Amino acid sequence: MSTLLWVPAVCCWSFVVVFLVDGWTRPGYRWVRHPVSALSLGPRGWVQTTNFLVCGAAVVAGAVVARGELGSGLLAVVVGVFGLALVASGAFPMDPMRGYPPGTPDTTPEEASWHHRLHDYAGAVVFAAVPVAAAVATFALPEVGWKVYSGTTAALAGAGFLAFGQAWEDDSPRAGLLQKATIAVGWLWVGLLFVRAA
Repeated sequence: MSTLLWVPAVCCWSFVVVFLVDGWTRPGYRWVRHPVSALSLGPRGWVQTTNFLVCGAAVVAGAVVARGELGSGLLAVVVGVFGLALVASGAFPMDPMRGYPPGTPDTTPEEASWHHRLHDYAGAVVFAAVPVAAAVATFALPEVGWKVYSGTTAALAGAGFLAFGQAWEDDSPRAGLLQKATIAVGWLWVGLLFVRAA
């Protein structure tokens, strides 16, 4: 079982590596402005779509396998919901907008497609689930170090979620950077949680 739990951990960390490398090398993608989900668009969009699906499926499987080792049934459920929302984020791509893919008008469409709306809902669940899971872990896990780390992650991921949401609404030129920083904090914690369970 311990070997199986390393799979979702590695998938969480590789998720970050994949979008960083793909974003840096993608023509027309503005790393600081554009969100990770924009990488699901265009000719290389399959890379980020696969990233969402593989990471999400691995997290869901890990949450099921590790439900006893995580120390809390509620924590396992919230982590599983996080994984399911990642899968949905890959299954329902966002709309082209704000200059990406190249040739797209540098504006936000007045009307969103049905799959973009579903992507938004899934994204909200993804970014809400991490601070909620970390907050649950603060109370559920017995180790003092994990309580402190989880509480810190809950605060940082929650603040990052709110900051990114506002930056996205304002079309801030740094919205993508805020999102990526929030992802790095949250996905690192989820991966280490699986390592702890292993």
